[in-house]
Amino acid sequence: MSETASLFGRYEFLIRRLHSLTGLVPVGAFLVVHLLTNASVLEGVFQQRVDTIHSLGPVTIQFVEWGFIFLPLIFHSLIGMVIVARGKSNLPQYAYRENFRYTLQRWTGAIAFAFIFWHVFHTRGWINSEWWLEHVTRPLGGGKFEWEHATRSGMTMFRAAPWVGILYAVGMLSTVYHFANGLWTMGITWGVWTSPHSQARASLVCGLIGLGLAAAGLASLAGFYFMPMPPV
Repeated sequence: MSETASLFGRYEFLIRRLHSLTGLVPVGAFLVVHLLTNASVLEGVFQQRVDTIHSLGPVTIQFVEWGFIFLPLIFHSLIGMVIVARGKSNLPQYAYRENFRYTLQRWTGAIAFAFIFWHVFHTRGWINSEWWLEHVTRPLGGGKFEWEHATRSGMTMFRAAPWVGILYAVGMLSTVYHFANGLWTMGITWGVWTSPHSQARASLVCGLIGLGLAAAGLASLAGFYFMPMPPV
């Protein structure tokens, strides 16, 4: 751990910039696409959207997932955990709005990290191997999502128990807040909005983005719960 801290200290400026950048592209961009794709269950076209993605082929999908989603996400998450571990909360002493947002950013980051870790296992099972799927994932209750039957398996997955929907709602909302507020802080970090007036306007825009994504996420959860189950 001391070696990690030393490495972080030597390259902190570069690491923090890369951490900030990966939060927007590709991790944040994937979050937007993912939530909007899930919300298409309300239109009855979720299966078609999933089929379009998988029409790329398994090799291309694995390349895209690992190169543009999983590896950047792992980097962003691990660096985020280091930042959280190094930081100290002073919210009780300085209960200002911006300090509360900063503290909530750290909390939701930790929740999002745990949620995504579980979410990938719950739907996919971490490792794309038949042996792993049969001997580890499914015995532990993971690997519930089948892309060939995306709508039906998604509905079955969410309707299995009330706590599943609660976990997804908490995890999704935490992830959305972390992205939307992180988008605002990223603009400050990179000098996009520097004046109090521009920061206030950016805060409003980022807040609206967060509300829109939260609405799409909650709508998709409602769709998976209440839309009619498609035939086998």
